[in-house]
Amino acid sequence: MIKLSTKWAMELRSKSETGMGYQIVSIVLKDGKRFDQVAVVEGRITEIRGRKDIPFTEDQIAEIILTHDKWNFNAER
Repeated sequence: MIKLSTKWAMELRSKSETGMGYQIVSIVLKDGKRFDQVAVVEGRITEIRGRKDIPFTEDQIAEIILTHDKWNFNAER
């Protein structure tokens, strides 16, 4: 889990929720790698669909794109 700094948290807070208390985003890293269907819950990156880990740190993030690309992440655990 990655707790987002104020910079990213404020940006996401100004946008709508995908569902109650969470947002689904895409994360683009500074090296160009992209991770889609990333769950952000209360300012924390909690999981990435299809992965058991979060393979980056906050300082590697270049962009967070709100997508609302839902999936039933509770069913996939």
